[in-house]
Amino acid sequence: GGGGAGLRGSVPAHPAGAVLLLHGGAEASRVPVHWWRAPVLRMTPFAGALERRSGGRLAVIRLKNRVRGWNGTRLDPVVDALWALERLRSTLPGVPVAVVGHSMGGRVALRLADRPGVAAVAALAPWVEGDARRPGRGVPVLLVHGARDRVTDPRRTALLADRYTAAGVDVRHVEVPGESHAMLRRPGFWHDTVADFVTEALTAP
Repeated sequence: GGGGAGLRGSVPAHPAGAVLLLHGGAEASRVPVHWWRAPVLRMTPFAGALERRSGGRLAVIRLKNRVRGWNGTRLDPVVDALWALERLRSTLPGVPVAVVGHSMGGRVALRLADRPGVAAVAALAPWVEGDARRPGRGVPVLLVHGARDRVTDPRRTALLADRYTAAGVDVRHVEVPGESHAMLRRPGFWHDTVADFVTEALTAP
């Protein structure tokens, strides 16, 4: 149901890493989020791809936000993601975390890039504003955006990639030709690209 923030996922006995999946939303909305909403469900196949690609070595957790909106200075999805990160840190102490977000969730992921314990960041069709943080030392970043996205701006993602590169960040920028915001034209490409990036970042020797 709606109400509070929620977490769902799979946690192996001794995970090599954990992945926190963040869904999209709206600029302003206090409407409660439910597990069956499209933006939340959109992250489910990413979870499946990550579990398969990592051979079950990663804890893969989906976050459901309390409300749909970013809501200005309330930063509602950031608050929820920080709560989720804290939960992961307390239940899986010392385990590196990759943060993966779509759209508004991508903006949240980029804000969490400098947080302790965050070991990789993937932002998909992200809503890029001036609040993306510089990642911690050695934290790789994946930026993927559809060239025909009309909801969030692929040019802003390209500029962020340039800014990160100039700052010495290990950034991989992928523009997906013909793809729109929903990531539904070549879904397998999105899922595989994220699963490969995260698994390599969290399980490389």
